[in-house]
Amino acid sequence: MNDETRWLNDTERRAWMSLLAVVLVGFPELERTFRPHGLVHVEYGLLAALSNEDEGLRLSELAAQMNMSQSRLSHRMRKLVDLGYVEVSGDACDGRVSIARVTEAGRRFAEQVSPAHVADVRRLIFDHLDEAQTAALADALGAVADRLGSTCPGAPKGPPVPKARA
Repeated sequence: MNDETRWLNDTERRAWMSLLAVVLVGFPELERTFRPHGLVHVEYGLLAALSNEDEGLRLSELAAQMNMSQSRLSHRMRKLVDLGYVEVSGDACDGRVSIARVTEAGRRFAEQVSPAHVADVRRLIFDHLDEAQTAALADALGAVADRLGSTCPGAPKGPPVPKARA
């Protein structure tokens, strides 16, 4: 084992400090969209993940997809259930399994708040980048996410597929 520290070079340090700024400044800014509704970003993320699943998701699958412990998921789900945005029920085939589904109220809420969320993401990140920078950012963060074993909902698996143009 090599005990020599591999210090960050100037470019790596700049990238790391910029990433920290996005996490430490950008994410709290994104939270402002959800705060008036009594939610935090991770709860919106759960709602968004469930909104893409008409049949719902097993709680164990949702926890894995969102990289959450069962305990943290349970706490966050209780809040979404209390707000009427999500329902949790047993699986008809396996009583040991719980399935979470977004409710109509949850879908309406997601449809109401998602335009503001997208506008915030654009304002904080993408409005400052040109198309080439956005592609480079997607490639770079995708490589890191793949290495981390990303299971984030909507994250591409493998190379990006170009969209057909009309």
